Amino acid sequence: MQYTIFSRTAGGVKSTMKQMKSLTRLWVALFLVTFGSLGILSYYGLEIYRSAPPIPETIVNESGQTIFTGQDIKDGQNVWQSMGGHTVGTIWGHGAYVAPDWSADWLHREAVFILEEWAQKDFSQGYDSLGSEQQA
Repeated sequence: MQYTIFSRTAGGVKSTMKQMKSLTRLWVALFLVTFGSLGILSYYGLEIYRSAPPIPETIVNESGQTIFTGQDIKDGQNVWQSMGGHTVGTIWGHGAYVAPDWSADWLHREAVFILEEWAQKDFSQGYDSLGSEQQA
């Protein structure tokens, strides 16, 4: 069996050349789109890396006592990610539809904590054991 790339007729050679030019254009377009997309992705990935907030070595209070360290922050990030917290509040803004409202939960916990602290400080007992007049 014999294969020929070009037909022996003049019209056949022109049509085959057009097909080759068309394929070349498609390969060039694929190359440009692929490497252009990779370039854009690399650029924005680098920008995200550059603009990430710094993680401090230590956080101290006014008296110089260490409250927590940078490793504590990284450990907290790992806990948050293990619970799926990093998927809440996506760039498309639909995080509230697929996960609980973590900020409301935190505010509730904070309010309960503060009420307990005030009750212990003022009355030396838990908030739930106070009378309604003292709770107000």
